[in-house]
Amino acid sequence: MEYDIAKIRADFPILSEKVNGKSLIYLDNAATSQTPRQVVEAINKAYFTRKANVHRGVHCLSQKATAAMENGREAARRFVNASSSKEIIFTSGATEAINLVASSYGQLLPEDSEIILTIMEHHSNIVPWQLLAQKKNIKIKVAPILPDGSLDMDCFKNLFSSKTKMVSVCHVSNVLGTVNPVKEICSIAHNNGAKVLIDGAQAVPHFKVDVQDIDADFYVFSSHKMYGPTGIGILYGKENLLEIMPPYQGGGEMIGHVSFQGTTWADLPYKFEAGTPDFVGASAIAEAIEYLEKTDLSKIHVHEQDLLQYATNKIATIPDIRIFGTAQGKDAVISFLIGNAHHYDTGVLLDQLGIAVRTGHHCAQPLMEFLGIEGTVRASFAMYNTIEEIDTFIIALNRVAAMLS
Repeated sequence: MEYDIAKIRADFPILSEKVNGKSLIYLDNAATSQTPRQVVEAINKAYFTRKANVHRGVHCLSQKATAAMENGREAARRFVNASSSKEIIFTSGATEAINLVASSYGQLLPEDSEIILTIMEHHSNIVPWQLLAQKKNIKIKVAPILPDGSLDMDCFKNLFSSKTKMVSVCHVSNVLGTVNPVKEICSIAHNNGAKVLIDGAQAVPHFKVDVQDIDADFYVFSSHKMYGPTGIGILYGKENLLEIMPPYQGGGEMIGHVSFQGTTWADLPYKFEAGTPDFVGASAIAEAIEYLEKTDLSKIHVHEQDLLQYATNKIATIPDIRIFGTAQGKDAVISFLIGNAHHYDTGVLLDQLGIAVRTGHHCAQPLMEFLGIEGTVRASFAMYNTIEEIDTFIIALNRVAAMLS
């Protein structure tokens, strides 16, 4: 079937909004994607027809809410090809999912262990490990990148030692667009006796992910970057690892039996889901996943790669432009600067022309320091962006470049 961009855009009412009198061109998808009406309608339906606490009630609404939430879990399992729904933990997002692993699995790491990260990590895949390192005298090692923004695999391999117990790496860089060779990374790590967490927040909206094929020990992602609701995400973990990990939080839902003499834990996945969950968001994830699957991730990927190539070629013609991240096979993100102009000024002027981009360090300050800059302007593409929008963006960017020169 043909990729029907007009039909897709019709599902996103926000794309018809005006910004400063201009038609909105939304190029900030790496931060948060927009949400199709089907997902919003699923949220409304949940609130209007089955709002009741899950897993606790014998009455009809509770059972309906529970079924809808568990349908979301099963959809997430299928989406990343986990072997069991027990391996799918609902969190508030990728950030909490990483914190959960660092806090819980981190307790099992020996003192004086080593953890390998990369210079391109988001703060959410740095700070939790630093907190763990402070508690357990753990050393963090950082793999650098090559000039094109790809991971320096030779340096990465040389970071391993007998003390290396964990590797945590982004699947796709939110700044550079670099797609890391995560299957190879997992193989190298496992051969060295280490486990691997992959931050897939920038990957799952753009191409098919198979956690079993990758052989990831943990894989995390956020709903709000894949056309779903905000405030909910997924932790995938291999069942044997989740079984031995202590609970992340205590409270209702995650218990087997409570007494003042001691408490036992619920079975997976509920051991890690303390308190009343976001059962509405969990059920709406199923709708977002279904939307991606119906649209076809392989076609989405081709469309976004076409946009990326077209935009990259056009941007490269603008005088004094600097693009950061040119690795082969990169994802649909362009980070750039216009000469010595401040990224914030570029973003503000583009906003006046109705174009939404992201400016700043993108929660990747170590990477910015490595690149010798304070921040970039970032344009990131999604399934609903068009070539015509890119043309308008380039005209605007030329105008802004002339103003700032």
